[in-house]
Order: sequence, then C-alpha cells, then structure tokens
Amino acid sequence: MKHELWIENEDEQTFCLSGPHGDDARRLLEPEAKLTWTCEASSNFEAMTKYYEHMSWGEYKSDYPEENKKTYSELGWE
Repeated sequence: MKHELWIENEDEQTFCLSGPHGDDARRLLEPEAKLTWTCEASSNFEAMTKYYEHMSWGEYKSDYPEENKKTYSELGWE
C-alpha cells in the first residue's frame, strides 16, 4: 500500500497511508502542509522501516513486531 509523508513545518510531520485509510490523518493537516515523499509497503513495519531510512533516523524497532509485521492483506485492508 502507498504511504505519504506530509510536512507542515520544521517540527511537525505526518506519515500516513494514502487513500481512504489515511483520510482521518490528512484531515488534521494544516492547509499549508506539503506532500514530500511516498513509498510502497506491505506492512506497517515495512513502511516505518522505509520512513526511518528516508529520515536517516537509524533502524526502526517496534514494541509490537509480531503485530506490526502482519501484512495489510492479513489485516483485511487491501
């Protein structure tokens, strides 16, 4: 599934799913927010791993890896 990174200002950003699954998150964005990056991922863990890599934050580690590694298909989101 496609994910989007929105930047509002130098301190605020939102990383969310594209399409209907991200609608609630995007409704919270300020009008001047800009879409700056997208990626495809099959799970939340894969998306967050790519996001951390994009931001140069090091390795992404989840407190709930078993849950976060479930694919969106397994969760019934596709």
